[in-house]
Amino acid sequence: MEKNKEQGIGFFERYLSFWVILCMVTGVLIGKFLPGIPEFLGKFEYAQVSAPIAILIWLMIYPMMMKVNFSSIKNVGKNPKGLFVTWVTNWLIKPFTMFGIASFFFYVVFKGLISPELARDYLAGAVLLGAAPCTAMVFVWSHLTKGNPAYTVVQVATNDLIILAAFTPIVAFLLGVGGVSIPWDTLLLSVILFVVIPLIAGILTRTFVVKNKGEEYFITRFIPKFNNVTVIGLLLTLIIIFSFQGNVILENPLHIVLIAVPLIIQTFFIFFIAYTACKVLKLPYDIAAPAGMIGASNFFELSVAVAISLFGATSPVALATIVGVLVEVPVMLMLVKIANATKGWFTK
Repeated sequence: MEKNKEQGIGFFERYLSFWVILCMVTGVLIGKFLPGIPEFLGKFEYAQVSAPIAILIWLMIYPMMMKVNFSSIKNVGKNPKGLFVTWVTNWLIKPFTMFGIASFFFYVVFKGLISPELARDYLAGAVLLGAAPCTAMVFVWSHLTKGNPAYTVVQVATNDLIILAAFTPIVAFLLGVGGVSIPWDTLLLSVILFVVIPLIAGILTRTFVVKNKGEEYFITRFIPKFNNVTVIGLLLTLIIIFSFQGNVILENPLHIVLIAVPLIIQTFFIFFIAYTACKVLKLPYDIAAPAGMIGASNFFELSVAVAISLFGATSPVALATIVGVLVEVPVMLMLVKIANATKGWFTK
């Protein structure tokens, strides 16, 4: 198992939560003692989108989009039950349970600890996380649970296509229900900037390299060159965001914990919905495990990007999506252990 972990998850990814905490501390200290830096970076902004952060976000998302082989969609017809579980869980259940769980905690359980305005903003961040199923790290979780890699690719590829059509209306609807007014043009622009453009760039890059160098070169030589680019882009983004959020965090450190509670509960809940559905449908373990993982984990890079473009890097909404990054890896590694321990529940 240890060997598989080494192969499946890199040094930066393995300790991502530690790096996030380190970036949080670094960013807060910069905001507190070197306020000129975030003030300077804040000048490079257009339509509420920070240019430095946008560049870093593209660095995060572009390498992940290159990994998705859309030609695998031709295999959708093979054992479609697992795909139906993924689609139903991710798009008909997950965004709405996230809204319900987060609303309950922010407006009821934590009512005496946060203002209604903050509750609304934290809810918006949670919704952005809940409406964006994982498209990259799920490959890692699938590997660690010995999931079927070809089937995982199909799950990810189809989810990326669904994101293009479903993410914007679901987010707009749920935020509207939650009392947050969202201009559709801004939300659509965010999806174009942070999904469509890197997706097209990833497809073109993959097509060009495979055509000229072959698929083996692309997988074994080209993609590994970008292994740390995504995480480094993420960590630098967090430093900038936390430098903007420094005073808010220093004044309300408890809020990090308050935001984390519903996010963790939602992650476990969604995993067991998909995982149990696969067992009821008598699907094999190597399909059930990644089906559970892709629903439980989030495309947090997209969530952070949209939060920044809609509400700004200094907003509580952006902070809520960052907490999603903070809890993602340790919680998902716990679910990996649970899945591996329950492998015997499923058919071969």
